[in-house]
Amino acid sequence: MNQNLKIAIQKSGRLSEDSISLLRKCGIRFDNGFGKLKSVARNFPLEIFFLRDDDIPQYVEDKVADIGIVGENILAEEKRAIEIIKSLGFGKCRLALAVPKSFTYDSIKDLGGKKIATSYPKILSDFLARHSVTAEIHTISGSVEIAPSIGLADAVCDLVSSGSTLFSNGLREVETVMQSEAALVARPNLDAPQQLILDKLTFRLTAVKAAEQNKYILLNAPDRSLEEIIKILPGIKSPTVMPLAEKGWSSVHSVIAENDFWEVIETLKDKGAEGILVLSIDQMIG
Repeated sequence: MNQNLKIAIQKSGRLSEDSISLLRKCGIRFDNGFGKLKSVARNFPLEIFFLRDDDIPQYVEDKVADIGIVGENILAEEKRAIEIIKSLGFGKCRLALAVPKSFTYDSIKDLGGKKIATSYPKILSDFLARHSVTAEIHTISGSVEIAPSIGLADAVCDLVSSGSTLFSNGLREVETVMQSEAALVARPNLDAPQQLILDKLTFRLTAVKAAEQNKYILLNAPDRSLEEIIKILPGIKSPTVMPLAEKGWSSVHSVIAENDFWEVIETLKDKGAEGILVLSIDQMIG
């Protein structure tokens, strides 16, 4: 009996590279050559399917795949009977409404009776209904931003990362419909062996994501400032402090959150820290 866990990931597009990278950071080795639709990991009980992003929720629901990595925007649009196991922190974007720069827009009510082009008709329909707005929704796939300039629509609802594509097409963002990022999903009622594999994979994913949010820091500190520096660097439990050959100085090793990185570094320098070395962490297990 095949006890491998089957995972579906995007074969190309904005989540593909990050999904592959994440699995490899988890120590899972597999091939993903050009045009490859399936791969079996060499050192972990995992089969990888490379699919279109829109197909992943259905493949998981239909039990062709056991789990998948897919954007939350796709999950909201597809509304399949699958479970979100973990948000993964990459592929962050937003589904937004945008109008031509010449469009007079004060509130969502200004879209009443207008034509809106989108690849996400269900999400948009629910959003408009919540705001008691009735509009004509045109469902199109790809190149949504061009719709107003060719007379197909008055506005668009599409994924936005930097906003540069909207700007280059003469559009401006006016409403955020939803925030999205990549998520790990699973079909309900996995059997016991598959659930065990999923638990092991989730453990590795958690370690990798924790590492991405933290940095390992080494520095030399004057002993007179050690107490203050230790308060700045609590570490996982507490910093490692080792005396240097030079009397009156110690080496301090710790972990800091990436979000606090520059503020912490500046404070450490103010306290007399020298030779500060910052390293990336591959995995971090609490």
